[in-house]
Amino acid sequence: MLVVAALGAAWIQVAAAQEGPGLGVPATPEQVAGWDDSIGPDGANLPRGSGTAAAGKIVYEGKCLACHGVEGAGRPNDQLVGGQGTLKDAAPIRTIGSYWPYATTVFDYVRRAMPYVAPHSLTADETYAVTAYLLALNGVIAQDAVMDATSLPKVVMPNRANFDSAYREPRRR
Repeated sequence: MLVVAALGAAWIQVAAAQEGPGLGVPATPEQVAGWDDSIGPDGANLPRGSGTAAAGKIVYEGKCLACHGVEGAGRPNDQLVGGQGTLKDAAPIRTIGSYWPYATTVFDYVRRAMPYVAPHSLTADETYAVTAYLLALNGVIAQDAVMDATSLPKVVMPNRANFDSAYREPRRR
């Protein structure tokens, strides 16, 4: 038993002496800046580029349709279009047009997580275009609107007033 304890202690010393993955070590500001590509409600950090619903339809049909159905109708995955006026129903339909508070978070989510089989693979132009397509399908923007770093943060989503934001003081009810 003493031999097993001694071998265990020796193994721990060898393991501790080896270079590890840096677990438990605080990330430097430079490391965080390299990983942080998040887009807030105000549109800070939106990249250069632009897109329209027409261009987005082409991207959507090639990279999104298999999971989200024709024109965002859903099946096999989440429905992206419709649901306006259902949030107070017993079975609300939470879609981009009925639930999401900011158009910039649509862009952020699409860029980070879609397409499911290849997240973070869309270019900035493709992401703006898909976002424009989804917003237009939901009747939030005109079909010919151009989405870019200037126009996207100005889009007012139908359900925006029903959210409290971590970026401002909460509403008093």
